Amino acid sequence: MNRFIWLLFLSILITSLITSVCVSTVFCKDVRVIEKQVMQKRAELVKKAEIERNKAKKFALKIQKAIYKDKKALKKAVKEIKLQNRTLTKKNLALGKKIKQIIKKRDKIKAELDKKIEVSSELVGSIRISAKDADSIFAQSLEDSFNHERRKIAPMIMNKDRFPEMSEINRLTDALFDEIDKSGQVRIEKVNIFNRKGVEKLSDVLVLGNFTAAYKIDNEVGFLISGNKSGSLFALSKLPSSSMSKNIKKYMEGKSESVYIDISKGAALRQITHSLSLFEQIKKGGPIVYPIIGIFVISLFIVIERIIFLLRKKMDADSFIKKINWFIERDKWEECALLCNKFKNKPVASLILSGINNKECSREELESLIQEKILKEIPTLERFLSTLGMLASISPLLGLLGTVTGMINTFHVITYFGTGDPKMMSGGISEALVTTMIGLAVAIPVMLAHNMLLRMVENIISQMEEKSIAFINILEKNRS
Repeated sequence: MNRFIWLLFLSILITSLITSVCVSTVFCKDVRVIEKQVMQKRAELVKKAEIERNKAKKFALKIQKAIYKDKKALKKAVKEIKLQNRTLTKKNLALGKKIKQIIKKRDKIKAELDKKIEVSSELVGSIRISAKDADSIFAQSLEDSFNHERRKIAPMIMNKDRFPEMSEINRLTDALFDEIDKSGQVRIEKVNIFNRKGVEKLSDVLVLGNFTAAYKIDNEVGFLISGNKSGSLFALSKLPSSSMSKNIKKYMEGKSESVYIDISKGAALRQITHSLSLFEQIKKGGPIVYPIIGIFVISLFIVIERIIFLLRKKMDADSFIKKINWFIERDKWEECALLCNKFKNKPVASLILSGINNKECSREELESLIQEKILKEIPTLERFLSTLGMLASISPLLGLLGTVTGMINTFHVITYFGTGDPKMMSGGISEALVTTMIGLAVAIPVMLAHNMLLRMVENIISQMEEKSIAFINILEKNRS
């Protein structure tokens, strides 16, 4: 109905508009004709509005029927939903009771689980600590070079992102027992090692428990060290002494019951590679070492020359005097002179010959002549000994000078670079210590040789004095 009214209103409005337009535009038409046309159009619009109204009524009825139909369906659906709601409410209450029971069980299980987690955490923690200790044992063991697989067990157990398996724990236990077993064994195995040139070669390896390993390649025998990260065996860069090499070779061949072993598991062997020879230590001493070495060479020549000289001057003076006495008692002066000429290079024989040539002189004159001869012999015997003593005194002073210069260099390094890096200071300290060591090493044997030579000279001089007095006594006895 509302729609029809609106249509009627619109038709009237349109008609009035058309009428006004027609009046305004067509001035010459008859008013009646226009009115008749307007009425026709009005009738058409009314008829059209009636048709529209009927259609609207039909559409409204159709919608009304659909609404009534939907209303019944909705009422039915509401009833079904209410029934479902009641059923769900009952189920919800039942489920609520079950949830409360489940929550109680969950809390109980959680408490038990927390207790078990605490126990298992302590157990797993101790297992991981043991695995870490085992890993360090394997890393330091020679057996790791023969069994690389066992190093993979401990890291798996130590991984905090996973729980260790029982099979892994059993494998770790077996590896530890195997380590205990192998640490008490002495065996020879054929394995690949890296020789001193860094080339991998197959060789016979003597394994002495968990302490030392030695190798034999052709005629070369030496010690081995284990590379902790790679697990390979490396030959020491320096070969052991010949006695140690022979001992290892004999032991590997079963000809010896004892062998050298490094109980420090390689620490002592590594010191062999870092030990310096005498020449290397001398090179580290700086320029002052060379004058000290020159002093040693000069002292060595002097000592050798003096020893040879003094040994040539020694003789069996007792038997010589006995023979001289025997000849004098029988007045065989020519034989005495011949015997003295035979040993004319000996100081004692030279003194006796001088006494025989002046046998007619009095005792006082003879003593003066012999004493003069002794005084002439002393400078020859003591030649170079004062120089040797001076060299023995200079050597430690040069060593002390090297110590001072080395410490000065060290303090210069500290001034410019600080004390953060010990390697920067080691050069000066090494120079200081090496020069002192070499200075003392030269001075001590030179001083000992000097004292020994002085003692030899004193013995020869005392022997000359003793035998000269003995000769004078024999001569005086023969005169009386």
